[in-house]
Amino acid sequence: MIVIAHVSDVHIDGDERATDRTRAVLRYLEELPYDLSAVLVTGDVADHGTPDEYAVAREMLTSRHPLLVCPGNHDDRAAFRKALLPEETPALPYAPVNQVLRGEGFVVALCDSSVPGEHQGLLEDETLEWLDAVLADTPHELPVLVAFHHPPVPLHTPYVDEIRQFGEERLAALADRHPHLTAFLAGHAHTAAATTFAGRPLLVAPGVVSALRLPWENPGPDSPHVHLDLPPTLAFHVLGDDGRLTTHYRTVTV
Repeated sequence: MIVIAHVSDVHIDGDERATDRTRAVLRYLEELPYDLSAVLVTGDVADHGTPDEYAVAREMLTSRHPLLVCPGNHDDRAAFRKALLPEETPALPYAPVNQVLRGEGFVVALCDSSVPGEHQGLLEDETLEWLDAVLADTPHELPVLVAFHHPPVPLHTPYVDEIRQFGEERLAALADRHPHLTAFLAGHAHTAAATTFAGRPLLVAPGVVSALRLPWENPGPDSPHVHLDLPPTLAFHVLGDDGRLTTHYRTVTV
């Protein structure tokens, strides 16, 4: 059984609230009586993309489980790479931050959907070419999970849907060529959500730092669009021996 913890939107900003919530989630994962196959953090690691924020994130985002992190729209690629991936020395510090984890019986391709200087998402041609090669190099009997920050479809959350991942038809065409692409994983929306994209499950991790109000939860146009009092939440994606994917969501006490 393959179990992947999915964490998103920690928004480290120098305030104790964000660090306490992030630390509680990582502590919860460390204290599990089971070795996870992976821990994924799908973006918005820092709130302003500053070196000080990434220094705190580097100290906290450690685990006994294999851990991978990708940037989100609040992140700065160069500062992210320098702090969290110091072994990488790309010729262009603002090149997409793409990573692959080849685990026992599965593959995770973590794609950079951020656009430097913008809030909406897009998978650059370089990233799509990289993902195509990862999928082509993976035996068809192995499931591949593709993760990124921005969901490539609207999720009925207007505040986030305006800055979702665009150009998604290119990703859908790529998925059509690789039937062992099993599911897409995303963050960004600050709400647990499950839908489909390109004929696959699209599973969205809730936010650690806050939860987004859905339109039918918002009491009025002047109300804040986020809940700050709800506990941090994460997802567990489970690939069973029969190949079936199941997702569970858990809240964590701070």
